[in-house]
Amino acid sequence: MTRRVPPAILPGAALLFILAGLFLRLQPDLSGWSRSVWMAGLLVTGVPVAWRTVRGLLRGRAAADIVATLAIVTAVPLGEPLAGLVVVLMQTGGEALERFAEGRASAAVRELEAAAPHEAHRLLGDGTVVDISADAVAIDDLLLVRPGEMVPCDAVVTAGASHVDVSRLTGEPVPVSAGPGTRLPSGSVNGESPLTLRAEALASQSLYARIVELVRSAQAEKAPLQRLADRYAVWFTPLTLAVCVVAYLISFDPVRVLAVLVVATPCPLILATPVAIIGGLNRAARQQIVIRNGGALEQLGGVTVAMFDKTGTLTVGRPALARVVPVAPFTESTLLALAGAVEHGSGHLLARSVVDGARTRGVGLPAAADIREAPGEGVEGRVEGRLVVVGAREYVRRRAPAAVSALNAADGDHAALRAYVAVDGAAAGFLEFADAIRPEAAALLRRLGGLGITRIALLSGDRKENVEALSAALGFTEAHADLLPHDKVALVESAMAGGQKVVMVGDGTNDAPALSTATVGIALATHGGGISAEAADIVILADDLGRVADAVETSRWTMRIARQSIWAGLGLSGAAMVVAAAGYIPPIAGAVLQEVIDIAVILNALRAAAPAPAHSPRAVA
Repeated sequence: MTRRVPPAILPGAALLFILAGLFLRLQPDLSGWSRSVWMAGLLVTGVPVAWRTVRGLLRGRAAADIVATLAIVTAVPLGEPLAGLVVVLMQTGGEALERFAEGRASAAVRELEAAAPHEAHRLLGDGTVVDISADAVAIDDLLLVRPGEMVPCDAVVTAGASHVDVSRLTGEPVPVSAGPGTRLPSGSVNGESPLTLRAEALASQSLYARIVELVRSAQAEKAPLQRLADRYAVWFTPLTLAVCVVAYLISFDPVRVLAVLVVATPCPLILATPVAIIGGLNRAARQQIVIRNGGALEQLGGVTVAMFDKTGTLTVGRPALARVVPVAPFTESTLLALAGAVEHGSGHLLARSVVDGARTRGVGLPAAADIREAPGEGVEGRVEGRLVVVGAREYVRRRAPAAVSALNAADGDHAALRAYVAVDGAAAGFLEFADAIRPEAAALLRRLGGLGITRIALLSGDRKENVEALSAALGFTEAHADLLPHDKVALVESAMAGGQKVVMVGDGTNDAPALSTATVGIALATHGGGISAEAADIVILADDLGRVADAVETSRWTMRIARQSIWAGLGLSGAAMVVAAAGYIPPIAGAVLQEVIDIAVILNALRAAAPAPAHSPRAVA
């Protein structure tokens, strides 16, 4: 395995040789050595550059460094080592900047594998429990999953009752009530009570393992981004070679050809994009947007399709109390006070939502006594001498049979998430929960539409009715529900196969494969973080969904500055080529002139780091 030379070595060495030669030239007794030092430096630093160019050509890649390599190679037989060294310095310096802008590779697969369930508890026939590796679980093994532990493989519950968190796999924000017969995917997290499961698949073939494999294959198959400089080099390089031919036919002077090559060395191509991208990365960082590499920043500005996860991305990611519906003679405040009093003693997620909802509405909670909780079903207790039962419909039916008919009459939508309440055996009403929409979501979709992204899709593992309601509320152009991770990947791949550039926005483990597959993946670190952040190209640190549009605007601004710098630099280089072809610019003067052009290009490219223009939609908002 070959070891890549650190990006700063070659430009540093070239600069060192240039300075050493200049120092010798200033010494009367040693001035003759300066050219030898420059020639040695040109050979040492120029050979790696030339070899990379030749290797790229053999692989069919016509890159922007062809002209620079020709200038370096031509400088050797013509005895112009200083001009060649200056070209090496410009070429390798630009490459070092570009590598710096590329950033580090994602560690998504390593993060996923580290977070996978690694241990299982096998139940033997005599009731003893043996700890084994998750990979050692066999189909039909009986497994014990304690509270807070992950399900090691796809399995079905055979005994016990609990709530299981499947949000990072399906996006569903509310824990699933698990009892005998409930199927649970690997990677889901058990809640408050132990469960006995029967393994239905090996760990290596379960849902979590399939997510890991989806991310691995997505990252492996993602096509490398062609550098912006290489796209311009497709026509600029032949133009330069044509001018060289004309210069030689006019003068038959190879030094004049070298002068043309030196002033035509496409340093504006090499420098403009990485300098602008580094500026854009810094500008994004000030907005609390971490962009992993320059390729992601470049690609984001050209996206035509936006796809969003629902839970935790467009919504707050946890159920909140949405409605309090009393049955006469109870009022909303009385119902909420009684239910909140008994729920205050429960550790269930919905119990916390009830208590928070009461506090938000200014409802005081009286003291409760004799609280008894049935894990995964409900809770009951005495409040001011009254027996209050709160829980699932079936639980309330068992504890207060006479209340069922009245509760059924009040409940018109059985699909909604609700907790039913009975007081002293009579129906008191129900509490309805919903995952609240993030307040900035609607404005974000309008901004994306204004940026020309007209296809905006909602992808979710949640139920169809919930997804369609959110889609209608926010104005999505399409919505897809009941999706597993591979279904999201298929939708992303379908759009990309049609020639579209897709940005995928998500926050959970179930979004990681789609984030890796998309042209650009954006993760919200404040909600999911961890694995989804590693799988994404861009991570938003602020708790503000609107930063997604900020990132798109930053990308477009950055690439506009980069292209502007490239065109200005190429225009100046083109004019210098004509003058050099006429014999008015020698090679060393051409190298100096090219440096002046480079400085102008860099100064313009640095504008990419400037704050957002005052007239931008975000600044106005």
